[in-house]
Amino acid sequence: MTMLGLTSNRATSCFKHNLPTRSRLVSHVSVRCVAAPEKSEVTTRVERNKNFAKLQAGYLFPEVARRRREHQAANPDAKLLSLGIGDTTEPIPPTIVNAMRDAAIGLGTREGYSGYGSEQGQSKLREAITERLYAHVGRKPNEIFVSDGSKCDIGRLQLMFGADVSIATQDPAYPVYVDSSVIMGMTGEHNGEDFDGITYMVCRPETQFFPDLSKAERTDIIFFCSPNNPTGAAATRSQLTELVAFAKKNGSIIVFDAAYALFISDPDCPRTIYEIPGAEEVALETCSFSKYAGFTGVRLGWTVVPEQLRYADGFQVMNDWNRVMSTIFNGASNIAQAGGLAALSDKGWAEVQDLVAFYKENASILKKTFQDLGFTVYGGSDAPYIWIEFPAASPGMCLARSWSAATSSPPPARALARRARASCG
Repeated sequence: MTMLGLTSNRATSCFKHNLPTRSRLVSHVSVRCVAAPEKSEVTTRVERNKNFAKLQAGYLFPEVARRRREHQAANPDAKLLSLGIGDTTEPIPPTIVNAMRDAAIGLGTREGYSGYGSEQGQSKLREAITERLYAHVGRKPNEIFVSDGSKCDIGRLQLMFGADVSIATQDPAYPVYVDSSVIMGMTGEHNGEDFDGITYMVCRPETQFFPDLSKAERTDIIFFCSPNNPTGAAATRSQLTELVAFAKKNGSIIVFDAAYALFISDPDCPRTIYEIPGAEEVALETCSFSKYAGFTGVRLGWTVVPEQLRYADGFQVMNDWNRVMSTIFNGASNIAQAGGLAALSDKGWAEVQDLVAFYKENASILKKTFQDLGFTVYGGSDAPYIWIEFPAASPGMCLARSWSAATSSPPPARALARRARASCG
């Protein structure tokens, strides 16, 4: 028997158990009987991925945005200058926009239509990336894999390496390195300060935000970002030479995040890891058009996987990466790739340089402002980020605390207790 969508045994659980007959139940049809939530809401037997339960909160940047919206709603007259995420603010340069417009219009014609493309990226774009950025360090077009951005590639790289590898990352660092490792099952539980099973390579002002590798443990994978998000520190040639030697000594693979390389002005700070001899044997590199061309919403990036990079058994890493891209990725948008190709043209590249200069000027203004206010500030010279040190009793602590509390995989408290990051997009 059913009543109000409930089985009879559920219905009787809402009444006294001595209700004798169906007529007695019908006489009470005005009473709603609702099953316990745990019974009515759970309809599958699928267990939740236990690794998601390890994450401490929402992903950092959406969480920061949520708190900003809540504050704005509670304080509608407040004027907020959001420095929480490195988004871009300026229009995409005209040469790039025109190329994407033409590509989009072309899709509506017989001659200009194109469907699925190469999962590795259009050959012209791979060649242009190589010529503009990597020809001087010996990279080849077949080593360039075009994608929808570095962040997405980092997640796919984690999938390729699998859950059985050990991970090291800078501390502090872009949170996706840690969070994706947790989701993949590479870590233990959160111990109140950080995650067990991850090697946090401490980066502090006294070491120019470069880790002391003499104290670092050996791991399979090393995530390294230069210029660093969030500190704004760009590694020097000697520091990266040390990193490559460390990886060679330990048989590790470096995942080198060069998303902000074009912001580097210091000639002693390489814009690609492949400026270091031997890096092609131990490092792959991810990069993006997001900050260069204003593509944070368009989505286009690439990963470089050298032919020389091999696993312990001698198998080429690029073959597995090609398999990943061919299996779970259908290639970047044809329209976005047209924009990327235009960005790498001489005219487009000049416009990109102007855009980068604009954001660097923003960083310089912010850096000087905080310095004039008496704060110690790092970064802002070779990156669109500044890293501000706040005295323990300073009202500015609210910035550091808001980041520390919001992050799903917070860097150790010792890293954030006195510092906060601002992005200058």
